[in-house]
Amino acid sequence: MLPGMANRHGLVAGATGTGKTVTLRVLAENFSSIGVPVFMADVKGDLSGIVMQGGDNPKIAERAAEVGLSDFTYGGYPVTFWDVYGELGHPVRTTVSEMGPLLLARILDLSDIQSDVLTLIFKVADDQGLLLLDLKDLRAISQYCGDHAKDLRTEYGNISTASIGAIQRGLLTLEQQGGDRFFGEPALNVMDFVRTDPSGSGMINILAADKLMQSPKIYATLLLWFLSELFEKFPESGDPPKPKLVFFFDEAHLLFQDTPDLLKERITQVVRLIRSKGIGVYFVTQNPLDLPDTVLGQLGNRVHHALRAFTPKDQKSVKGAAQTLRANPAFDTASAITDLRIGEALVSMLDIQGRPMVVERALIYPPHSRMAPLSPEERVQVIRSSSFQAQYAMGIDRESAYEQLKSRAEKSLSSGNTGKKKEIPRKFPPPVKRDGSGDIIGAAAKGAAVAIGSQIGREIIRGMLGSLSGTRK
Repeated sequence: MLPGMANRHGLVAGATGTGKTVTLRVLAENFSSIGVPVFMADVKGDLSGIVMQGGDNPKIAERAAEVGLSDFTYGGYPVTFWDVYGELGHPVRTTVSEMGPLLLARILDLSDIQSDVLTLIFKVADDQGLLLLDLKDLRAISQYCGDHAKDLRTEYGNISTASIGAIQRGLLTLEQQGGDRFFGEPALNVMDFVRTDPSGSGMINILAADKLMQSPKIYATLLLWFLSELFEKFPESGDPPKPKLVFFFDEAHLLFQDTPDLLKERITQVVRLIRSKGIGVYFVTQNPLDLPDTVLGQLGNRVHHALRAFTPKDQKSVKGAAQTLRANPAFDTASAITDLRIGEALVSMLDIQGRPMVVERALIYPPHSRMAPLSPEERVQVIRSSSFQAQYAMGIDRESAYEQLKSRAEKSLSSGNTGKKKEIPRKFPPPVKRDGSGDIIGAAAKGAAVAIGSQIGREIIRGMLGSLSGTRK
């Protein structure tokens, strides 16, 4: 693979047990060795050993001898571990506002009508300067909108009780699955993925995903959010001599299962445009036909491990997968793809002009790092030695929508307004009034502070996938 073509995206495909995970490891090692940071999810829990020097598996030495690597040496690579649950890596958090209604609706498995109501809830929160940081904030503003549905109808449209109930049930389910750990502060800065160590090797960022995979839709949406954030924050770079970052999307078929057409369009758009920012995206899946044609057509670098063809449907899939590769007259691609042994693949990369080369049958190089996963003690040592330990270890719970709405309710009760119509707060601070001493300066300063605070609260970045409008707010 030419480094200058590595940001043209890629595909690693093959049936279970054919060697995809080792191929991922080899690609990550080589990108790291040329100074390219990598992000990858460890869906099976067996990639952590990449930080250690190899030599623990005799099959690695056998493969090195088989492909004629007389100078083959072992080595480890710089790694940062991340974990949504904060157990096997640095905690990964984002705020509800940054995630946005479009991706949250997918996590909560909402219908189109319920998704529209969720979007209205975000709009109400934005207009009233309510910060949505964690799940209790979203629950509070959802309840508020349900309680004030009649008052809000004129400006925002109908907010049905049934939709509010579906959203609340979805939030409860998400919380029971541990999703409450993901939403909060300090929020992850995805630019922290883009680092090199003192020797110039690219950092390999590994997300612990074996537990996360128990909730496939959350896993896929989380990785999609990462990709969206990278797209928003990276500057344009044209065609760099090597990628700024390589992003591996493992179990990529989950991304397109039961996905609304609007979200599929946005995903395709991000994949198409993110290349110009120097980011290479590599989809990893069992069959290339798991991906939409609009995405598959953008993946220039291909590594196809063996596919199985036990039924007529499987045979049709194999034929379809073979047709996605540029044929080599030396052999039949469809026959070869079912005949590959473990660690062997059909490979087609882009040439210097960006054209797909004819497919070749090849053996995958052996990895240099340790195949066995880290022990719990070894992983803890790596995590504690990271520069991000102090930055992300402790969560922060500052005043946000939950506390603000609770305070409003308490003030309403204390002022004896329980029997009166509940007043919806104005979008902007009230006009400045003189205090008892005639001092207008102090009151004006207080009003300005409220205005600035509310504006900051509303200016949350929502990227292309963060909201239905697809705009940065």
